[in-house]
Amino acid sequence: MLVATVALVLALGVASRVLADRLRIPSVLFLIVAGIAIGPEVFGFVSRETFGGGLSAIVGVSVAIILFEGGYHLRLAKLHESPTALFRLVTVGAAITWLGTAAAVVVFLETSIEVGLLVGALLIATGPTVIGPILQVVTVRDHVAAVLEGEGILNDVTAAILAVVVFEVLIAGNGTPAALVGDFVLRLFIGLGFGAIIAGLVWLVLDYGGSRPCTAPLHARLIVLAGIVVAYAGAETIASETDIAAAAMAGFVLGNVDLPYHEDVIGFLDDLSVVVLSFVFVALAALIDFADIRALGLAGLAIVVAVTLVLRPAVIYLSTTTARFTDTERLFLSAVGPRGIIPASVATLFAVELQALGRPQEAQLLAGTVFLIIFATVVLQAGLARQLAQYLEVSPMRTILIGGGRVGLSLAERLEQDGENVLLVDHDPDAVKEARKRGLTALEGDGTDADVLESAAADSAKTVIATTPDDDVNLLVCQLAKTTFDVETVASRVSQPDNVGAFESLGVSAIDLSMATAWSLENVIERPSLSAWMNERGRTGDVQEIEVTATDLVGKTIADLNAEIPDGVIVGLLTHRDGATEVPTGDHQLRDGDRVTFLGQTTAVDRAVKRFHPHD
Repeated sequence: MLVATVALVLALGVASRVLADRLRIPSVLFLIVAGIAIGPEVFGFVSRETFGGGLSAIVGVSVAIILFEGGYHLRLAKLHESPTALFRLVTVGAAITWLGTAAAVVVFLETSIEVGLLVGALLIATGPTVIGPILQVVTVRDHVAAVLEGEGILNDVTAAILAVVVFEVLIAGNGTPAALVGDFVLRLFIGLGFGAIIAGLVWLVLDYGGSRPCTAPLHARLIVLAGIVVAYAGAETIASETDIAAAAMAGFVLGNVDLPYHEDVIGFLDDLSVVVLSFVFVALAALIDFADIRALGLAGLAIVVAVTLVLRPAVIYLSTTTARFTDTERLFLSAVGPRGIIPASVATLFAVELQALGRPQEAQLLAGTVFLIIFATVVLQAGLARQLAQYLEVSPMRTILIGGGRVGLSLAERLEQDGENVLLVDHDPDAVKEARKRGLTALEGDGTDADVLESAAADSAKTVIATTPDDDVNLLVCQLAKTTFDVETVASRVSQPDNVGAFESLGVSAIDLSMATAWSLENVIERPSLSAWMNERGRTGDVQEIEVTATDLVGKTIADLNAEIPDGVIVGLLTHRDGATEVPTGDHQLRDGDRVTFLGQTTAVDRAVKRFHPHD
């Protein structure tokens, strides 16, 4: 019976993932619905007794794998995208969420402060189990993704350790606040330290292990898997609930060193995490007791409102005060904070512990509140994340570059500096590896293959640029982009001047490298100041172009526009709908379809663009 149940859970998990990918809806929504369907509330295939005492161990190892994989993808370069916002979120933001949630629980449910603090600690966590599936179907700018991913990993660790410390010190024991802080810091230090040590050992084994080339990738995957389990179990042996911190830290360290067979390990971890995430989410969703949730009544709904509509926006707005975050990005972050595996798994454990302590009402309150928040945030926030992103227009359309050579890499980095959502595609694994080292998003594959372009989401791309040194390859890429995927803007590098006509006949913007080089050299000679300034673009100055639309600038004059843009930037050019370009006077009136070029200091240009086109 147990084998059949496990098979059913896995089958539903995989089916949920496939369905989610097809519909472009975060998979956690389907996973939790599938779990409820096979649980006691509907068909009754799964109950708390189904897995016996082994469920906590299965969930624990699965969570360790998921957090390790999340930590492995959490590169230092990504954290540097928004270090201030992320630091505030995982420190002051976590404290506000903890204490604010605790206050709401105490006030609305009239329970003890200790139980309120326990519930608040559990609900600090968002986690990669729910954030990862959202980011697979919702494209956001790197600094927004970095905040969501970093918060998920770091606050999962904080929530797991803090909840255990609150329970052991304030509920099961008679400890003081000072003892709570000391115990938390000690466990966090043990977990992070042990995880770093295991990561170092794994790296040494892989770097100096001397496996045969034919078996080395397999050995790398197995050694990494063993490292996850050792980090998890070893830390737990030293001190309870340090295992989560150890697994996340081990993944983070290994993901930020030059690990042998890195691509093989990434693929293995991605596949493994999909399987365990599917199993764990369905299994835990099956254990939701709706009687506990219904018992909360209107007080439960009040807590949901407090957590999602009061505390989350307050934390986000206090943390994302830099100009880099637009108002709509802050709204999106405020509306996306779903809770996942950590609160569900630990709440199940503590409910049992409270029952054993003779406090069944508090056990029911704990389980009901945590699962209500999980259910509400997964259904509403994760389920509607893509629609919300589209409504708020925080999903920038993708720019796809085919070719990861010197030209492609340089262009990709410059476009990233301009805030574009860049994906680089190359068939050479070394080129892909180099791109990822530079913090770029890269896909290994043949850019002339329609299936590869489809997997790169070329059908929804804003721009496709072919940058390989082979004109035939570039021409084929451009043909596919234009005819198969109907990409609006297609451009290409052209090595042989005689081939420019073939590209232009397709409606492709062709850049003849010989002419481009000649133009650059002419600028150096004839316009040295402008050339030097343009070469510093991204550091001191910038040039950006926006399109005039009916909702922002139509009917205004250049003088009106100058009055609204910040100091340090000017309107350099005006391009009319018919393609004519001129240096405008203040009396020029803007029409729908005109294009305005801003020129000036980088930060000033960026503010000017965001003022009128905050999502470009």
